[in-house]
Amino acid sequence: MLGRIIPAYDWLRNYRRSDWPSDLAAGAVVAVMLVPQGMAYAILAGLPPVMGLYASTIPLLVYAAFGSSRHLAVGPVAIISMLIFERCSSIAEPGSADYVNAVSLLCVMVGAIQVAMGLLRLGFLVNFLSHAVVSGLTSAAAILIALSQLKHLLGISLASQHSVFRLLAETGRRIGETHLATLLLSVGCMILLLFFKMRWPRFPAAILVVIVATVIVRVLRLNEAGVSIVGSVPAGLPRPSLPVFDVETVRALFPAGLTIVLVGFVESLSIAQVIAVKERYRVAPNRELGALGLANIVAALSSGFPITGGFSRTAVNHQAGAKTGMACLVTAAIVLLTLLFLTPLFHYLPNAALAAIIVVAVAGLVDLRTAKKLLTVKLANGLSLVLTFGATLALGVEGGVLLGAVFSMFVFIWRSAHPHTAELGYVAEEGGFRNVKRYPHATTYPDILILRVDASLYFANMAFLEDFLRLAVQ
Repeated sequence: MLGRIIPAYDWLRNYRRSDWPSDLAAGAVVAVMLVPQGMAYAILAGLPPVMGLYASTIPLLVYAAFGSSRHLAVGPVAIISMLIFERCSSIAEPGSADYVNAVSLLCVMVGAIQVAMGLLRLGFLVNFLSHAVVSGLTSAAAILIALSQLKHLLGISLASQHSVFRLLAETGRRIGETHLATLLLSVGCMILLLFFKMRWPRFPAAILVVIVATVIVRVLRLNEAGVSIVGSVPAGLPRPSLPVFDVETVRALFPAGLTIVLVGFVESLSIAQVIAVKERYRVAPNRELGALGLANIVAALSSGFPITGGFSRTAVNHQAGAKTGMACLVTAAIVLLTLLFLTPLFHYLPNAALAAIIVVAVAGLVDLRTAKKLLTVKLANGLSLVLTFGATLALGVEGGVLLGAVFSMFVFIWRSAHPHTAELGYVAEEGGFRNVKRYPHATTYPDILILRVDASLYFANMAFLEDFLRLAVQ
């Protein structure tokens, strides 16, 4: 009975010692990725870097206890961090106490919505975010995320912008203020990351970039020359915290909370199911919702911010040989040790290095292949992708998700109300009736009209079928 509520109870009780080496190695590899990425995504969300580490500790333990996936690597991800910044920066100044409180409140809301959806078995709702919408959203968000790091890559001051066009315009006006040392450091970090990504993709290059960039800044004293650094990172375990609830803030954050739930769950479930099929076990969508919800609530109560399963880290976790959720526990333990003993080493870490990690990480999310395929094979789905992509660039992630989802629903309703209907004729060599448009030589009968309606009949498509029959018998 306890195993049905807490899946970890069963796999921990039956844990095989032979799985430990693989889980240990995979957990360590993911932790090495997660430490710099967590800090980078915290900065992307407008938060202190240490909050990225807080979000990568206790919430991971909670997910490992309640999740149904053995391989999903949860933690901060780029697109969720972008959504957090996009909404919360309109409420308070990024980095301020009010901003941190708004993020914590958003984290509680996300967790509560996910738990409620899991209990009500509403996991199927994410199916209404079509693959085309998700692809368009991800590609555009990747571009927005990369451009949002220009201020760190160039060392210039840029106001927060949610439109790519405004951001580019302001960057163009301030390009002359570029800080040369920061630019050179950024370019060097990206070259190093890309080199390892092409030659040795499994190598944890991000941690190497963090070490090299920190040493360069410390030895050459580049911080005194104007290179922005992370500065003091608090040591110790995350402190329990409870956000201050405000009705107006909750109302303002709700659309972002719902967007984060849908986008985050689609990202988590898609990669979790791909790996589950390979490893021949089943992922329960509603249980995943509940596990992610509890993890997000705990993240809010432990000074973190919204998390979900990440594509790249989950793939690395699987490739590194993870067998069970023990790998997730190992990852959390290593991040906790980092918080306890290694945070002073991050003092001279340049923000340019973290920005480079973000840019290289999201560059692979731009999916041109899917766009080309959908525009060629299914025009309506291709238009959904293009619309979502353009709306996200122009209006931000929330606007892109809304317009893309609405257009997808419109396409679905239109197709449902206008089902494909074919006139059939007899094809002797195949011994059956076929679509006369595909088989022009099929035999038809003057006094008989044979139709095939490729949909269930209901009130919304009756008018279309009536018109089709009237035209056919004229």
